[in-house]
Formats: sequence, C-alpha cells, structure tokens
Amino acid sequence: MHNCWRCRRDWATDRQRLARCARGFGHATTGGLGGKIYVVTDPTDLDVVNPRPGTLRWGVIQPGPLWIIFARSMIIQLSQELLMSSDKTIDGRGAQVHIANGAGITVQLAQNVIIHNLHVHDVKHTMGGLMRDSPTHIGSRTRADGDGISLFSATNVWIDHISMSNCEDGLIDVVQSSTGITISNCHFTNHNDVMLFGASDSWPQDQIMQITVAFNHFGRGLVQRMPRCRWGFFHVVNNDYTHWLMYAIGGGDAPTIISQGNRYIAPPNIAAKVITKHYAEEGVWKNWVWHTEDDLFMNGAIFNPSGGAPKQVDTNEWVKPKPGTYVTRLTRFSGTLSCCTGKPC
Repeated sequence: MHNCWRCRRDWATDRQRLARCARGFGHATTGGLGGKIYVVTDPTDLDVVNPRPGTLRWGVIQPGPLWIIFARSMIIQLSQELLMSSDKTIDGRGAQVHIANGAGITVQLAQNVIIHNLHVHDVKHTMGGLMRDSPTHIGSRTRADGDGISLFSATNVWIDHISMSNCEDGLIDVVQSSTGITISNCHFTNHNDVMLFGASDSWPQDQIMQITVAFNHFGRGLVQRMPRCRWGFFHVVNNDYTHWLMYAIGGGDAPTIISQGNRYIAPPNIAAKVITKHYAEEGVWKNWVWHTEDDLFMNGAIFNPSGGAPKQVDTNEWVKPKPGTYVTRLTRFSGTLSCCTGKPC
C-alpha cells in the first residue's frame, strides 16, 4: 500500500493516485477517482437539512464521484451522523482533521468509499431527526449509537490511516451484509469495544461479509473486540497487538478467522493471556475455522486454533503476509500521517 503512493513527492498534486492502492477485500475500492476535487473550508455543521457549500456534509451527499480534501487543519463537531454517499474519498492528507465531540461517520446503502488520514475520537450518540442524504432527498434518522465509523449494507470501503479513540459505542462497526472492506494502517487506543463485524446472531446474511484487517496498531487502553466477528470471512494480517485487557479477537456464529503474521503481546494479567474468545461452547466452536500462521506470541499470549482448512479466496483479495517478526516496521506509521507538500509522506 505505502509503496503505491507514500514515497512520492507529488502526492498533493496527484492525490487520486491513492485510489489505485487499496489491497485486501477492499481492493476494488476507488472512492472519488475521476471526480472533481472539493475543498472543505468550513468546519461547522450547523444545518443537516440544508448544509452549506464548503462544509464536509455538503460534499459527502453530492451525486457522483468526489475527492474531498481540507483547506487547513480543523476540528469538525458533527451535529448528526455524517451520511456518506457512494463514490467518495475523504482525504485528510496535508492537514490535521479531527472528527470529534459530536456524531460519527456512517456509510449506509452506499459503495466505493475511501476514508483516509483522519482523527476520529470522542464521538457521542445523537438522537436523530430530519437530515439530507442527497441533494434531492431528506429523510428521518433514528438514534445513532456513537460509533466512530459505521458501515451498514456497504460495499467496497477502504478505511486507512485513521487514528481512533474513545467513542461512545464502537470505534468501527460493520454490519448488515457489508462486504469488500479493508481496514488498514490505523491506530486504535483508549476504548472498550473496538470493532464489531456482524451485529446479530439472527442475521446469517452476514455470511457474505469479507473484511481485511491489516497493518494496524492496537495500542494502549483497549479492552476487547479487535475485532469481534460473526458469520463471515476475516483476514487479520500483520497487525501489532500491544495491549488488551480482556481478549483480542472474538467471534460467534461460525466466522472464519485467519490470523497471519501478527504480533500479540499479552497483558500481565494471567487471566487475559488468551487472544481468542469463542462465544459458544467448545463442542460448537471447535469446528469453526480459526487459524494462526507465522504469528509472533509474546509474554505468554495464546491463540486457540480450531476447525479444518479455510475456504479458498481470490488471491487478488488477499494481503500477502510477512512473518510476525516484521510487524514493528510494518505498523510504525499507523494512524494519521503528517504530510507536507513537496515531500514524501
């Protein structure tokens, strides 16, 4: 991913090169490729029914491809969840952009979205109400739980280089048959329920879910769900798990979880050395396909594998793993980047 764009000095004048760089199950994501550049100049979010041009909300509801960038560093306190439409890129390179102290980002019934280089933290629940999700439609929204980023029936989404912490519900929730997702190069800290992939035991349609979790740093103050999976196929590759209080990876409803080339550093608590949490009796979960390969286990970390051989997937959708000993260098630039015009990021 990084070799595709980070070493180039012209990233600011060739921003859309990023759209060719997704890997894993979200590899087909191109976001706003081919669309105009839209510059966010106004950090306010005062009117969710008739958002002002120049705001982030105005940009994400426009029809067609759009590449959204920021005129300067800013803190955006969303008054209601930010409803993204298809074929959009939010590109925070060149600024320090915080989505904080208000609602989070929602991708619902949309496809082909890139969310890149943002700080997302201290997201709160909101009570909903009327809001615009396109230039021609205003709808009524129910309560939003306070997820940092929520994907609901979304396809082809790439979440990359995001720093996330301290949201009221989850940091990232992926639910309701969302698939074709890559979450990469992110830094997660100070949160309980980190990531939820599949929210219901009664929604087997999530069997189509395919998610890649790659090159992320799961850091200080995390408790559990890194991720917590149901039903689908999940490739967890070359991540650095340096802190957890309860467990790292959990699941129920027979998900396939392939762990390759990760580093797991167990906490001092002897009762929390086990990486995996199975939400079922052993007689049930022993048949689930949970594999570990080339992972690095430190401080007594234990991964409980199960099941037979995993199903085959298209190699174009697979991040080729390095051994776990490479993880420190692979994740050292996780989270938001400080990119300066004319210099490599």
